Parts: sequence; C-alpha cells; structure tokens
Amino acid sequence: METIEIEIEGMSCGGCTASVTRVLEAVAGVQSATVTLTPGQAHIVFDATQTSRAELETKIEEAGYDIKR
Repeated sequence: METIEIEIEGMSCGGCTASVTRVLEAVAGVQSATVTLTPGQAHIVFDATQTSRAELETKIEEAGYDIKR
C-alpha cells in the first residue's frame, strides 16, 4: 500500500469533502480516503498496482475541483 496527500482547491463546504471522498473511494485499489476542508487536502491509502496518483488527481478534477500544484 502507498500513502499520498493531494492538495485540493475549490472545496467550500462539508458537501464538497464528502463528494471528493466518494469519488476517491470508488476508484479500484483505494483502501481509504480522508478529505479535509481546511487545509483542502486528501490523504489517500491505495494499492499502486491498481491505480496511480495521476488517476486519483484526474478523478478529483473530473468531480469539479482543482489540484494545487
């Protein structure tokens, strides 16, 4: 298992964090996703043989949020 943190921009409420959590947990290989509003961040534990950081970032962006680079 691999653990990463992704900084997210554009979340403004608890509904946003819940939405991003649902999107991430739906990705094959994700064991857990904890998303916090302040600071806008996702802490993700996943199986690197099933998904990647790039794929997880893409899913967040598809949900309507930006990745802080």
